[in-house]
Amino acid sequence: MDESSRPADTLGMPPEEMRRLGYRVVDHVVEHFLDRAAGPAIVTGRPDALRAAIGTDLPEEPGDPDSAIATLVGTVLASQQHVDHPRYFARVPGPGSFAGVLGDWLATGFNAIATSWGGGSGPTTVELIVCDWLRRLLDLPEGTEGVMVSGGSLANLTALAAVRAVRGPGVAYLADQTHASLLRDLRTLGFTEDEIRVLETDEAFCMPPARLAEAIRADRAAGRRPLLVAATAGTTNTGSVDPLPALADLCAAEDLWLHVDGAYGAPAYLCEKGRRALEGLPRCDSICLDPHKWLFQPYDCGVLLVRHPGVLERAFSMNPEYLKDTMAGTGEVDMRNRTLELTRRGRAIKLWLAMRIHGVGAMRAAIARAIDTAEFAERCLRERPDLWEVVTPARIGIVCFALKGAPAEEHARRAQALADSGYACLSTTVLRGRTVFRLCIINNLTTEADIRGTLERLARG
Repeated sequence: MDESSRPADTLGMPPEEMRRLGYRVVDHVVEHFLDRAAGPAIVTGRPDALRAAIGTDLPEEPGDPDSAIATLVGTVLASQQHVDHPRYFARVPGPGSFAGVLGDWLATGFNAIATSWGGGSGPTTVELIVCDWLRRLLDLPEGTEGVMVSGGSLANLTALAAVRAVRGPGVAYLADQTHASLLRDLRTLGFTEDEIRVLETDEAFCMPPARLAEAIRADRAAGRRPLLVAATAGTTNTGSVDPLPALADLCAAEDLWLHVDGAYGAPAYLCEKGRRALEGLPRCDSICLDPHKWLFQPYDCGVLLVRHPGVLERAFSMNPEYLKDTMAGTGEVDMRNRTLELTRRGRAIKLWLAMRIHGVGAMRAAIARAIDTAEFAERCLRERPDLWEVVTPARIGIVCFALKGAPAEEHARRAQALADSGYACLSTTVLRGRTVFRLCIINNLTTEADIRGTLERLARG
């Protein structure tokens, strides 16, 4: 075809305009990285004001790109929780690295797809390599297979669906500190209430093996079939780690699948303190983790690893006639057959680039620093026993505490006042019916001064 005969690209731009706008976007992102600590940790807009500023009229005609970009930067992207802020301690932060941003830009710019080998052999290979790197970092055995999804909720859903598809129906055992998404996942998959056991945790907010063993015996006696245990490596509430060695022993003896939700805590295994806290983790049958948390990637980036080869393909393989020409051959992999997603972007590219640029050692050191910073926060709290009560000690980055003698509404008020000030953002949670403050510290840029400043402002109310 004569290239000169192609129609004009009405959805394109002249090269000089693409570069100009591209450089402007790069400048905005770099400025964000440089100035993020100076801005507020969270900004929550009002619906009417946001809609008015963003504009609701359908844009039938072309508009000014500079104005549109300014609206995105100044209004849309400003009105959110800034999870990479060094004083953002609420829920689970997401301190994405610039190297990860670069990888995400490249993947987006080249419209990278990792669905089939025939359609995306390069991005697929990167995903396979990254999953194997993570497998090695977590000391999982060779042959462990992986797939990347949007985050922990979908990774857990994928694992639970695969277990049920391959092993059949049965009872799933969780704890009252298991992430709420797993309970939703089970119900979405059709588990009945008789097939879901939520066990009360012990005084450390961990799943008690003895209580689990008793529940398994009771279910077998009632004619039910125990199927899987969903343990947690770093609960969202307190950072608690279930007793993985004992749970692994019990699951092996009872022939149950041991799934570990490590969406938050599993990357802590990379450093010495985290490895001690996560003892027994390599014995799981499957595990999920979120690189957009403690592996410093921009959203979204979740991973599921399964130690039994072929389980994911047996559960999700889909090869209709219209995909026949993309099917993998010997030694090749169609990633669509390891997950519920058919259209899949190249999520692994950003993590691959970040690991190549910085090295795992730098990530390991950043994780260790965050764990140390959380322990420093606990020490600060214990310096004021007249004011603060440490409810749960620092556990892989999370510490929960309470203002002595203060009711639940006062904890909520002070947390909101701190967020409204823009200085910092932390969240409250409820433990055994008691409202407490919760600090989640995984940003390696967080300083001891940040911790002291946050606690001082919280104390002032």
